[in-house]
Parts: sequence; structure tokens; C-alpha cells
Amino acid sequence: MTDDTSIRCVVWFGEPIGVERTCLAQAGWHTRVADANAQGAGVGIRRGDIVVAMADLRKADVDTLSQMAKLMANHPRLPWLVLLSVDTVVQTPEVERVLRACIDFFTAPIDMQRLIETLGNLAGDTPLPIAYSDVPGMIGSSPAMMTVVASLRKYAPVALPVLITGETGTGKEVAARALHKLSPRRNRPFAAINCGALPANLVQSELFGHERGSFTGANARRIGHFEAAEGGTVFLDEVGDLPSDAQISLLRLLQEGTLERVGSTQSIKLDVRVLAATHVDLEKAVAEGRFREDLYYRLNVLRLCMPALRERADDVLQLAQLFLDAFRKQHDCHARTFSAPARKALRDFAWPGNVRELLNRVQRAAVVAEGAQISIADLDLQDAVATRSGHSSLGLTRTSAERDAVVACLRETRFNISECARRLKVSRVTIYRLCKKHQLVLEDMH
Repeated sequence: MTDDTSIRCVVWFGEPIGVERTCLAQAGWHTRVADANAQGAGVGIRRGDIVVAMADLRKADVDTLSQMAKLMANHPRLPWLVLLSVDTVVQTPEVERVLRACIDFFTAPIDMQRLIETLGNLAGDTPLPIAYSDVPGMIGSSPAMMTVVASLRKYAPVALPVLITGETGTGKEVAARALHKLSPRRNRPFAAINCGALPANLVQSELFGHERGSFTGANARRIGHFEAAEGGTVFLDEVGDLPSDAQISLLRLLQEGTLERVGSTQSIKLDVRVLAATHVDLEKAVAEGRFREDLYYRLNVLRLCMPALRERADDVLQLAQLFLDAFRKQHDCHARTFSAPARKALRDFAWPGNVRELLNRVQRAAVVAEGAQISIADLDLQDAVATRSGHSSLGLTRTSAERDAVVACLRETRFNISECARRLKVSRVTIYRLCKKHQLVLEDMH
């Protein structure tokens, strides 16, 4: 995919240590050290070279951060990575400005394997791994999942609330647990609460606790979920189902960092990070008066949108095989892989139940399959295939439109992959993947 004479170069703004240089060199990457504060500091890209910039903030002061932000603004098309120390204060305007301009960040000591994998992906020759070693539970190499993982890495270090949205079955709790595992609170409690499953008359007690005798049946003091998670993270799933009195208590906790147990007037100081999730439209709930507007804005400081599986076509087959392999480790079954028609059906199906539905169908198919290959019938997708073949296929229409758009853009840009990627607002890697997907041979198109 790249010219044999091109050089792979990491322009390192800062001071790389010996082992970092050595590992990069062994992976075929030249390291050029640069000073962001130097007169006329720049990247110096030679045409045809593959260049990635590393903003090393381990010893950066305010002036260096300011110069780094200017360099990033001057080279917006250059992929920037950032390296933080464990002591870097990320909640400063200077650091946040740099983080927003970067596509990924690393914390010292660097996970060199992940750095080299990231560089390879940027070079267009190494696909991202199906699982991210530092982000537990996140699986997939589609652009949609890459965006989610990048957001998780950015949001995890700060203690601000995160509102996680997405359809049922897209993995909102998995994302919440990943945020907790990546955060400084990882060794403290994580409490996951389904607000829709709590009895309406016990919501306040379950979440915030109660004193003995505060209501009939309260025979002893009870510590609520928030208090039990002191120093850690509380995940409120289906937060839109909270009754109004619990919404008021939650708002006070977010505003003042205090709570009161039911039956008590004593305020208890509490340090917890609140993550919330919903599959309903909270903006609509606010407009209809079913959810407090002030609470919505307190929860929606950072927002993470979990993509539907139909938006992750590149991940479906990988996930299906992963689920099958995991099932085989626990149970004795004949199935080892999927037939060609089954693979096509998996990619074309709309997956209204998202990842959860895919998991359930694969496990069922593994049980009923008689041979080594899982069929369309084993997946119970024959009706979907019949419906698709009997009508104009939206999937085929979308695929055809996608192919036409790529071909047209490549011709308009004289087959400049970087320019084509910029115009379509995707990465160079995605352009190469689309060419492979649609069997486009660049040499034959000139």
C-alpha cells in the first residue's frame, strides 16, 4: 500500500527515552526529535513519507503546551498522538486543547505494543486488533468502534459525569465498566443499577439509603448504593425511569456532593463519579416534563453514543466468530465457523437487537448446527434472506451507492488516497478497506 522508498517517521516533540526509540526502530519507524519551542519548529514532511507526530507532555510547561497547540493547528491533516505522565493534570485548558486535537493518547510508561499497532494502522498496513488490550470489553475495528474507544480513553481520566446513549443491546454497561476500569477509581467500587427495575416506593432507599424506623418495614439502617460506592463509580442504567423525588436527590448529589438518607436530615459528603445510560430520548422527556432539565444538563457533561450493530458492518463477522469460539470453550459442539451464505446473511441483517441479539443467535446456532459450518437456517435468518431477495434490497442499494461514491472521489482526486479520505471524512485505512470490499484495483482504474 505504500512506496518501498517511503520512510516511516515519528516526529517526537519532546524527549523519547532509549527503549522507546529502540522499539520503534525495530518496528521500522524512524524517530526524529523536535522541539516545539524552537524557532520555526515544524514537521518537515517529505512527499510520500508516512509521518505521525507525538506530542510528549511528560515535561511540558504552559509555554510548550501553547506551542504544541499551534503546531497542531498548522498541521491539521497530520495524525497526532499524545503522551502523558501519570502526574499530568488533564483538566486544564492547555492540556484539553492538545487532547482534542489528537486521535489517541498514551500514558507513560508507554504500552509499546499498542503504540506500534496504532502506528501500523495509521500507515494503512495493519488493521486494529479485534480487542483493545487497555479497554476491557470493547471489541471491533470498525470506524464507529474506533470512535467509541478513543472517547473512552479521553473520558476515563476525568471525574465528570458521562451520559451513555444508544439502542438496547449496544453495550452501554460494558462501556461504563470500561470507563471505570480505565479511571483512577479502578480499585474502588463499581455499582451498576437498573433504575427501571427498582420498585417505585423503594427507589430513594435503594439509591440513597434510609434510617431505622423511617418507614414501615425499615427495621435497621440501610446504606444505599451511592454511599456503598464511596470513592468509586455509580452507573445508572435507564436513568430516564427515575421518579421525580429521586431526580431531586440525584441533582443535589451532583451539585453539592452530598446526600441524605431517607428519614434523616444529616448531609453526608460523598465522592462518587456518576455514569448514566438511556435508550430513550431524554431531550424529549425534558420537553414533556418527565425529566428535570437541570438534572439532564448535569448528567450530560460528556456524552458517549454507542453505535447500533447495523452501523458496524465490519465488526459483525468478527464478533460472531468470537462468540462462537467462546461458546465452544464452554460447551461441546460441532460448529467451527460459518458458511458463505451465513456470513453474507450476518452482514446484511439489520440486527434490531444489536450485539445482544447477535450473541443469542450465534449461541443458538452453535447448539442446533449438525456440521462444522453454521448455516442460515441454524441462525434462523432464512425469513430475513427471503424477504430481502423478494424486494429491492436496501443493503444492495447502500452498497452500490457506497462503491459509486468511492470511485467518483478517487477519480476527482486523481487517485490521491489522502485527499480522497479527507473529502469523504474517513481515514486512509478506510479508503483502502473500501477498495478491498468493493474489489476496486487502483492500478486498473487509472
